[in-house]
Amino acid sequence: MSKRITISDLAKKTGFSKTAVSFAFNRPERISDKAREKILKAAAECGYIPDPMARNFSRGKYMNIGLLLPNMVQSCMANPYTQSILRGIAEVAQANNYMVSIIPPLRSSIEEAVKNATVDGIITFGLCITDQLQAILKQRQMPVVAIDGLDNNSSVISVNIDDISAAKLQMQTVLQKGHRKLAIFALPENEYLRQNHQKISALTLVEKRFKGYQEALEEYNMSLKDIEIVEVDTEMEGTYSKALEILKRTDRPTCFVCMSDIHAYGVFYAAKDSNLTIGKDVSVIGFDGIDSLGLKLTSIKQSAKHKGRKSAEILFDILGGKASDEKLFRIPYSYVEGETLGTI
Repeated sequence: MSKRITISDLAKKTGFSKTAVSFAFNRPERISDKAREKILKAAAECGYIPDPMARNFSRGKYMNIGLLLPNMVQSCMANPYTQSILRGIAEVAQANNYMVSIIPPLRSSIEEAVKNATVDGIITFGLCITDQLQAILKQRQMPVVAIDGLDNNSSVISVNIDDISAAKLQMQTVLQKGHRKLAIFALPENEYLRQNHQKISALTLVEKRFKGYQEALEEYNMSLKDIEIVEVDTEMEGTYSKALEILKRTDRPTCFVCMSDIHAYGVFYAAKDSNLTIGKDVSVIGFDGIDSLGLKLTSIKQSAKHKGRKSAEILFDILGGKASDEKLFRIPYSYVEGETLGTI
C-alpha cells in the first residue's frame, strides 16, 4: 500500500505553509487565487485528499447531522415510516451540503450514543428527551429537534401532529361503523423512559393516542377497560404472529385499531392466511398512511417525510443562527378511506 500523501507533503511540494494549504481547501478567501490554483494543481498531481477529520477540525464543524433512533437500526429501519422520515431529513441536509448519520443506541445507551456522535446537531425520533439527555446535549452545545416529542417541553423544539385529535378521529370512525368488540394494537411505551425510571409531567405519544381513544369511547358510553389492548413492536413478524393468535379465537374482535400501519399490515396478512375477508369478516384501521406496500388500507395519514423535512429545516435554521421562539410545530393529518374497515 502506497503512503498516504499528507498536508505536510503538499506544503513541501508547493513551497507554501501547511496553513496556506489548509486555506486552499477550507477557506479559499484567505489566500490569493494564484496560490490556491497552484496548491490545487499540485494536490491533483500527487493524489492528495484532505483528511476529513482535520478538515472538520479546522472548520469547527462536522458537516453532519444525526437522526437519533430509540432502538436498534434493524428494528427502526424496517418500518417504512422511519424510512420516510429519513428521506425528508436527507433531502434538506443534501441541499445544505451536509451528510446524515443514523445514530442507534451505543452499547444499549442513548446517552453514550449522543456523547460519541460526530454531528453538529441531532434530530430525535420517538424519544422523550429526559433531563439526563438534555444535560449531555447542553454540555456538547448541540442543538436538537424532536420528532414526536413532548408538546410542552420548553427546552426542545418538537415537530408533531395533534395525536390526541388524530387518535380520537380514528376511534370515532370505527365506532361509527358499528364496531364495539375491539382490539387495540398499541405502540410500546418509551423504553428509554422505563430504563431510566423517568417520570414526566407531559403525555407521551402513546398516552396521547390512548387519551384520544378514551375521549371517542366515552361518546358511546364505553372506556378503554372495555377494549383488549395489546402492546406490539413495530415490526411485521411479531405483529403477524400476535394477530394470528387472536384471530384463531371464537371471540375474536370485529376490528383491530392499530397505532401503526405496520401493525395493520400484520393484521391484514394474518387475516388473509386465516381465510378471513378483510372489511367483512374482520376489519382493521391503521395509523400513518403508508402507501408503499400497495394495500388500500384505511388509516390516519400523517406525512413522515414532511416531519423529517420540517425538523431538518428547523435544525439548519438553528445551526445558521436563526433560532425560533416557537417550540411546537404541528404537521397536518387526515383520514384515508381504504377497503379494510367494514360496517357492522
